[in-house]
Amino acid sequence: MANRVSSVTFGPGNHGVEVVENYAPINVNIHYPPEPPEPTPPPFASIPYLHDPTFVERGDILDQIGRQCSEPASRVAIVGLGGVGKSQLAIEFAHRFAARSAETWVFWVHASTQARVMEGFQSIADKVKLIGRNRPDADVLQLVFDWLSNGRNGKWLLVLDSADDSDVWLHSTSGDKDDRRKLVEYLPQSPNGSILVTTRDKDLAFRVTGIHQTIHEIGPMTQEEALVLLENRFGTLSDVNAAADLVRSLDLVPLAISQAAAYIQRRAPRTSLVQYLDEFRQSESKRVKLLSHDAGDLRRDLRQDGGASNAILTTWQVSFDHIRCKRPSAADLLSLMSFFNRQGIPESLLRPPKDSYNATQSIGPEDKIDTDSQGSDDETGNEFEDDAAILRDYCLIVLSEDANTFEMHGLVQLSTRRWLKTHGLQDKFLGQYITVMVSSFPTGDYENWTRCRPLFAHVEAAAEYRPSEDSVRKIWSSLLHNGGRYAWSQGRYNVAEQMLSRGRRTREKLLGKDHEATLASISLLALVYSDQGRWADAEKLQVQVLETRKMKLGEDHPNTLTSMNNLALTYRNQGRWADAENLQVQVLETRKTKLGEDHPKTLTSMNNLALTYRNQGRWADAEKLQVQVLETRKRKLGEDHPDTLRSMSNLALVYSDQGRWADAENLQAQVLETRKTKLGEDHPHTLMSMNNLAMTYRNQGRWADAENLQMQVVETFKTKLGADHPDTLTSMGNLASVYRNKGRWADAEKLQVQVLETSETKLGADHPHTLTTMNNLASVYSDQGRWADAENLQAQVLETRKTKLGEDHLNTLMSMGNLASVYSDQGRWADAENLQAQVLETRKTKLGEDHPHTLMSMNNLAMTYRNQGRWADAENLQMQVVETFKTKLGADHPDTLTTMNNLALTWKSQGRHEEALSMMKNCLQRRRQVLGLSHPLTKESLSTLDQWIKD
Repeated sequence: MANRVSSVTFGPGNHGVEVVENYAPINVNIHYPPEPPEPTPPPFASIPYLHDPTFVERGDILDQIGRQCSEPASRVAIVGLGGVGKSQLAIEFAHRFAARSAETWVFWVHASTQARVMEGFQSIADKVKLIGRNRPDADVLQLVFDWLSNGRNGKWLLVLDSADDSDVWLHSTSGDKDDRRKLVEYLPQSPNGSILVTTRDKDLAFRVTGIHQTIHEIGPMTQEEALVLLENRFGTLSDVNAAADLVRSLDLVPLAISQAAAYIQRRAPRTSLVQYLDEFRQSESKRVKLLSHDAGDLRRDLRQDGGASNAILTTWQVSFDHIRCKRPSAADLLSLMSFFNRQGIPESLLRPPKDSYNATQSIGPEDKIDTDSQGSDDETGNEFEDDAAILRDYCLIVLSEDANTFEMHGLVQLSTRRWLKTHGLQDKFLGQYITVMVSSFPTGDYENWTRCRPLFAHVEAAAEYRPSEDSVRKIWSSLLHNGGRYAWSQGRYNVAEQMLSRGRRTREKLLGKDHEATLASISLLALVYSDQGRWADAEKLQVQVLETRKMKLGEDHPNTLTSMNNLALTYRNQGRWADAENLQVQVLETRKTKLGEDHPKTLTSMNNLALTYRNQGRWADAEKLQVQVLETRKRKLGEDHPDTLRSMSNLALVYSDQGRWADAENLQAQVLETRKTKLGEDHPHTLMSMNNLAMTYRNQGRWADAENLQMQVVETFKTKLGADHPDTLTSMGNLASVYRNKGRWADAEKLQVQVLETSETKLGADHPHTLTTMNNLASVYSDQGRWADAENLQAQVLETRKTKLGEDHLNTLMSMGNLASVYSDQGRWADAENLQAQVLETRKTKLGEDHPHTLMSMNNLAMTYRNQGRWADAENLQMQVVETFKTKLGADHPDTLTTMNNLALTWKSQGRHEEALSMMKNCLQRRRQVLGLSHPLTKESLSTLDQWIKD
């Protein structure tokens, strides 16, 4: 089981007010050196289909398209029913465009699905040698968009073929409903380029082009055009009248005409055009009735394309019947292919395996499907080539440019599946398809991602089917389990939830609720819930799984321990750290005994226990465990493995807690760069790395760097996970803290109020994240002089934390320190001193005398002493704080400068004017350099110094 990581950082405040950090789930990954630049080749045309010398002109439509595409930033669309020749027009135009514009790029993108669009953009990136394109999960869409938008790269034509699904273009790029980025937004409006789209959806065409004048709606051919097409495909027409009857019977649809000609030629001389026409006429009513019976959806689908659909479907039925009679194995191949996603069908999945997969076996949670059994002998290979050749001859399939994958027209697939259903064969071939996918798609573990990626579109297609045979449903549930695991690993939580929920329901019905495979589905679904921030739902499922496994397998069974571990992680997310620690210690000790100290699952347990120690403020214990885990994982897994990166990130957080920010930054930067390379810039784990690094920058006083990263994290999290996801809320709170550091208090308050209201609704009023937000908002109120509001919130947080966490918990101490600061602001110095002294003594014991949090407590207490006129006591503490801060953080750190400022104020109060003036000048100079002239703290030092000079 993969493990989720919750983490938060806390940064110091200014003016003696402690700044609270947010707690949130955090994960991590890795980065490689930048790729060397490659020379960009001269412009060329990349068209996946050869020029057709027998192309039939369709009036002046190509001339119209040519004139429109010559305009800067033009967008042109060809709209019509499937099979009417949209793509053929686009192919012809692209070749003509390339021929007359040798210095112009011509790119072709298959646009029917998001996966194919991504492949097309990746191909463009490869052809123009874009830097960064080879990084796994790189943002290729943005790379290509930027390249196309750059006029220095020359003129270009981009063809988007078969953009028939509006959901692909007008919904999110990830497929998750929470993601609001649209593919259509990646189509540049560049004066040096033109876009040509073929689609069945006129509304989508308008959304892409933006104007109706550049949308060309085409229907069937004229009879003259159709006869020319038939003659080009068939040869000289000896009976023109019969030919005219034939093309009219085919509704003048180009694809139907081409397929009919291929059918006749294939059977010649035993079949003539007249014989074909007679056969077609004899069976037409039967075919139409056959397709119309219980095929309402089919008719609606085709009416949406706006054309006469029955003729073209009947033509496909004629061709399919003949292929089935002539070569049943070719018909079987077509039947199998009809269930795949229509594009990118791998040849390797279509060739018969040497050993058939056992369709009745049940795949358990730890099973991995052996995918190395694919293969064929020479005879089988020749049979496959002959089958594929026949299907290509009949234009039912197309071999892609790379010669390793096939494509089918979507309506050909639909027609084939309808035919199979009518003949009672759908279950047979659906079972074969599911079997092929189960035996080919591995588990979603890190090591399998490169194998999963090109197959996942076909898993998504399989998820939409509903097998009726129990044996097929059983293995289908296994495919959904593996597919859901992969989607989860890629941060596509909604897709993962849908797949896993379907798989769970199927397994419960077939295997029972307490079957181990069912429990595996429930357990993985709970982890998805956890990543969605649905911790109550996750806990409910995990308790169910744990109790069942204890009863069925025993308390020390590996699967039972996995359940205990996952439940402990949920407890930790809920802030129930004592419950989490109790379970994790039990799991760790058992795994050490059963598996050994360096087993991956033992290391996972150590990592999780260390995180709980960190939450409890037991940083020495946490560091010791994290270092041990990290070194072992480096040795066992390698430095760029996700688990190793997770350990590096968690150790960095412990360093940050200890005030070792340089060490933390070093690790976090390494993790961030590797995750960008391995996962992509918008993966949730990469974003968490950015969040962690930004918080370290803030701790170092590098607020501009912190703000830049945090803004990027917030916006991407909103798009990927939604505005109310816990990770999004955490990033918003962290950004608000940066605003506060920069003196942008109105911006900080606005964000904190938004986060607080959402946290109270989503998590509850006493959840640790909610309390952290209340604490942060109270600090903003203090900055604004709204001390009554600040005191009210801080007192509420303090009492809740005392009850929930205990009086000596680090978060409780932070609340006490912040409440004391509010008392001090109100002149209630005795109350402030009482709390601050308590916080200081506890922090000395818990953290040590030179920890930044301890030093800040000393600084705050010293300020209270000064306000009380106890200048010697104040100076004594402040001298100690200044020197220690210089050693620990450096002379230019904002916290060091704050304590220098405060010491200068104490000297001034003692009448030591020259020393105070010198210290304040030094402080002002450094604040100008570090914070800038416009920062409130710089202005305050300047104002104080001016007043002292005047005095």
